[in-house]
Amino acid sequence: MSAESARFVWYDLMTTNLEQARSFYTDVIGWKTRQWSDGKYEMWLAGENPVGGIGELPDEAKKAGALPHWLGFASTRDVDATVKKAQGLDAQVLVPGTDIPDVGRFAVLADPQGAVFAVFASKETGEMGQSQAAGNFSWAELNTTDWKAAWKFYSDLFGWKPTRSMDMGSEFGEYFMFGTDTEKSMGGMSNAASVMKAHPHWLHYINVKDIDGTVKKIEQKGGKVLNGPMEVPGGDRIAGCMDPQGAAFAIVEVKPR
Repeated sequence: MSAESARFVWYDLMTTNLEQARSFYTDVIGWKTRQWSDGKYEMWLAGENPVGGIGELPDEAKKAGALPHWLGFASTRDVDATVKKAQGLDAQVLVPGTDIPDVGRFAVLADPQGAVFAVFASKETGEMGQSQAAGNFSWAELNTTDWKAAWKFYSDLFGWKPTRSMDMGSEFGEYFMFGTDTEKSMGGMSNAASVMKAHPHWLHYINVKDIDGTVKKIEQKGGKVLNGPMEVPGGDRIAGCMDPQGAAFAIVEVKPR
């Protein structure tokens, strides 16, 4: 698999209350929604640009203990080949390769530490992925228990490249960043899940124009601000948040470059 294809390009919110979740994110982030053909799934729109979707958390997932969550989809040219390779790297297949008529094919996996992600092969040829525009996703963060082992898994699977790293202090340790090349970072990973005593997970960041105003809206709409807003190296400001159903996400106000 070439590194060019290995980007997060779509983000699904699996929730337990579609109406409340829709109201929360349209007010807080400014998204609109568009109904999908089957009536059980809606797309999030940043302006006129689809960035993800919202659907009901499946009953089988609830029975397995899954809680409301955001799921990031990394693009690939061949879902089945990627799934086979991931299995060889000790990943678990949660949803095998599945076709979406006229759209593409996807599968859901858990990495060796247990963080869940999806892979997606689109029938479309247009550019998809992260963007610095407000309402778009711009950073993917893996909070895990062994980032070095996780890095070996994802670099082997997707061909991601190391970009840079920084010391987050004695508690969190190293924050390691990666991209599809060695120049531009698209995400980071650390052993934060161990510190938080949380299950390993991907945390996806949404761009906002005014982080202080967005934080106020989150709390007014029944969500929680878990940390921040805080400034990170480079001048961007971030906050970790949770929606009213319990799905974790993060927001970032990007410093003008």
